[in-house]
Amino acid sequence: MTTLTRRRGLSLGALALAGALALSACGSSGSDSSSDAGTGTGADAAPARTHTVKTAMGDVEVPVNPRRVVVLDTGELDSALSLGVRPVGATHSATEDGFPAYLPSEETKGIKVVGEIANPDLETVASLKPDLILTSEVRDGDRYEQLKAIAPTVMTESTGTAWKENFQLHADALGKQAEAKKVVAAYDTHVAEVTEALGGKEKAAATEVNFVRFVEGSDIRIYGKQNYIGSILADLGLGRPAITDKAKDGFSYDVSPEKIDLADADVIFTSTYGSPEKAGTTKTMNSGLWKGLKASKDGKVFEVDDRLWIAGIGYTAADQILDELRTDLTK
Repeated sequence: MTTLTRRRGLSLGALALAGALALSACGSSGSDSSSDAGTGTGADAAPARTHTVKTAMGDVEVPVNPRRVVVLDTGELDSALSLGVRPVGATHSATEDGFPAYLPSEETKGIKVVGEIANPDLETVASLKPDLILTSEVRDGDRYEQLKAIAPTVMTESTGTAWKENFQLHADALGKQAEAKKVVAAYDTHVAEVTEALGGKEKAAATEVNFVRFVEGSDIRIYGKQNYIGSILADLGLGRPAITDKAKDGFSYDVSPEKIDLADADVIFTSTYGSPEKAGTTKTMNSGLWKGLKASKDGKVFEVDDRLWIAGIGYTAADQILDELRTDLTK
């Protein structure tokens, strides 16, 4: 995707929470300001122009050209970077210290870690003097009042299945609607190219694909159709086994290792959240049931990066997933 070229704003010096809260109060509509609008401080700084964004928490006034954005989930981070915006701060997964490896290091360089997903450090967030915060109600709904006291906070309702709609909301909040159209168009072109590489729509539909996720501390999840990866498989027109129709709320059908034969398909993609030993990946994939699956016997089981296929939840991740799907499904 697009390499980031945006300049950083003011240096990220340590600031008191109270000072950041006071700064965030300056958010009403005003006259046009300079190219550095949104980064000025002091009584003589021109107020940034704002526009209204419709969010899961109601209408929110956000700067027309936000310069200091903090994102609190991987989907929001993917959206910002896909649109050419380098956030000043972002959360990371509880199982990782840094940002997802699928994101180019040159694009995430300099982004301040502000805690874990669903558990941000609000003082660290405030110290960055953000003029916009992006997150979701499902992650941070219980912190909304605190977050909006720091900066205008745009929340989507959820994450996952609605990733395309969420991306459009992020683009609106960031003032990047034109860039969003280009990102979506490029993705649609990519989908068409991969579908053609798979032999066309008819052949793609005749290939049944399952996604199995091993999760530490939980049952094995056979992913249904109402989730991020399910939407990408649907965009390609790939077939899905009947078991996916039994997924709870369309999300996943959970099984024990003793019922892993229910996951059989022409092709199986797998990922692991946590330790492969503790999640049961190693034991299950060495079992006779697993080795008896059609996909396993045909050499059509592919292990993929959980943080890309499950946690990416954006267009930059989706483009890389499409490339991996093309490579694996044409072997």
